[in-house]
Amino acid sequence: MHSELKSNKAIKNKVTLFCLDLKEKIRLLPQLPGVYQYLDKNGKIIYVGKARKLKNRVQSYFTKQKHESGKTYMLVKNIVDLRTIVTETEHEALLLENSLIKEYKPKYNIQLKDDKTYPWICIKKEPFPRIFSTRNKVKDGSEYFGPYASVVMMNTILNLIKELYPLRTCSLNLSEENISKGQYKVCLEYHIGNCLGPCEGLQKEEDYLQYITAAREIIKGQFSGLNSRLTKEMKLASEQLDFEKAQLFKKRIEAIKKFRSKSTVVSSKLDDVMVFTLVSNDYAHYINFMNLVDGTVNQVFTLELKQSIEENAEDVLLTGILHIKDKFDLDLKNLFLNYAIDPEWLGAKVSVPQRGDKKAVLDLSEKNAKYFMLQKQKERANKTEKKSKTRVLETLKSDLKLISLPVHIECFDNSNFQGTNAVAACVVFKNGVPSKKDYRHFNIKTVEGPDDFASMEEVVYRRYKRLLDENQSLPQLIVIDGGKGQLSSALKSLEKLGLRGKIAIVGIAKKLEEIFFPGDSIPIYIDKKSESLKLLQFLRNEAHRFGITHHRNKRSKGAINSELLEIEGLGEKTAEKLLNHYKSVKRIKDAEHTEICEIFGSKVANLVKKLDK
Repeated sequence: MHSELKSNKAIKNKVTLFCLDLKEKIRLLPQLPGVYQYLDKNGKIIYVGKARKLKNRVQSYFTKQKHESGKTYMLVKNIVDLRTIVTETEHEALLLENSLIKEYKPKYNIQLKDDKTYPWICIKKEPFPRIFSTRNKVKDGSEYFGPYASVVMMNTILNLIKELYPLRTCSLNLSEENISKGQYKVCLEYHIGNCLGPCEGLQKEEDYLQYITAAREIIKGQFSGLNSRLTKEMKLASEQLDFEKAQLFKKRIEAIKKFRSKSTVVSSKLDDVMVFTLVSNDYAHYINFMNLVDGTVNQVFTLELKQSIEENAEDVLLTGILHIKDKFDLDLKNLFLNYAIDPEWLGAKVSVPQRGDKKAVLDLSEKNAKYFMLQKQKERANKTEKKSKTRVLETLKSDLKLISLPVHIECFDNSNFQGTNAVAACVVFKNGVPSKKDYRHFNIKTVEGPDDFASMEEVVYRRYKRLLDENQSLPQLIVIDGGKGQLSSALKSLEKLGLRGKIAIVGIAKKLEEIFFPGDSIPIYIDKKSESLKLLQFLRNEAHRFGITHHRNKRSKGAINSELLEIEGLGEKTAEKLLNHYKSVKRIKDAEHTEICEIFGSKVANLVKKLDK
């Protein structure tokens, strides 16, 4: 006991000493820009941050009486050591922080949700360069543009280049030596006009590289310079009476115009600018990036950042901008943001537009960010709902001791009125929800009088005979609305079809919610609060509702038909038209003779007069 107390005292003294060391480290921190790293008791880095003034920033974590975020509270609670790196500028601090986060992936830092790979457009470093899409960047001197968050946008650009310029698509090594030796022959692409045959020396590399220069401008979105050059070349060709060449340049100008008409043109007054906007909810931060070239949006991307400790909007936006910068290899120069950030952090011109075209661009970006956030919320809700439904089905499987998960369930119910108009209903649930397109009604054909058992035997046989004949999927579970009698009748049909033992089947009695199994005289009782019982009740109630609706319609139609069709000379279709127009027999009786004449003719009006008022 004495040794245990001594041990505890030693640990306490060690922790106290450690805390004193941490306080001393914080006291000695400089008021300079830099990066700080928090470590836990195991010496693991749990958070990396940047600061304009290290001492002020680090002290702020330990001087607050209460932190808004539970995660921030847990971070501070687990900090036992501190490391700092002083930098020359805030921008260097931001870059270093980004590098350290990527290297150590600290627990309490903002987590990036974007783990996708995106395609690039590559201009290959080779004689007669090819232009193609790729997801792999190779350091061989080739040019890469992108990555493209929208594959559709990338393919549109590639298709435009293909439409305008006949570039080769083959992977042949078109060196001067190989071409001069005559190693290659032109292929189908040459014969259909998609290539000018550089493989046989039919096109000079100098001319080919002019196409590559124009294609590069298209990829970069620099259309104004390309358009003016094409216009000059068209005029020159026209002056030289080379109308065929002039027509080719005109087609290219029109193709570019058509392409640009499909692009989002924000404002011709805006030149090259990058827009970043931040929106947040309780789950994550969303940063939308829009790149404008010549007033046209040529790149859009939204980044999702998982919520971590309490961070101000400036820090979150900086983190997102830096990640997008690295991902798209951006050169940050002129930025529009929806939150004010000190330009020193990014080493770029930063503004928060308040009016005019610039504000309209900012609003467009923010709208995209909010739309993306809404989509993610819907996806999250769908996943949660799906998990909930799967959990209910797992519970039902366990409660009923089923072999397989009851993804497809069917429930049957009979309905009649004083022994007449006997009908039955079959409702279908898939993945725990109603599949209404698969619901079926049955008019009882072989049973006379109010015989629920025989009616159940008939509809179950008809239902699964048809599914077998049509080679359709069978349910994993059949639920019969009724007790042992109805269940036994349904079993007879399954036995006739050779399905007994292949499909699980239970009966549910209404009064005490008893669940009957084939061959068991004693029912089981599922907990009244159980999700699986609620699902069975939902099935039973839905089958009852569906059956009653059909039954009422049938009785109503029968009553109507019996009264109208008693009139000699009035056909079923005419009676139906009258009812559709007047909605009831009483209204038909009350209608004026002249009115019926105008709508249905004098013959029908005279026949309707025979109805007793």
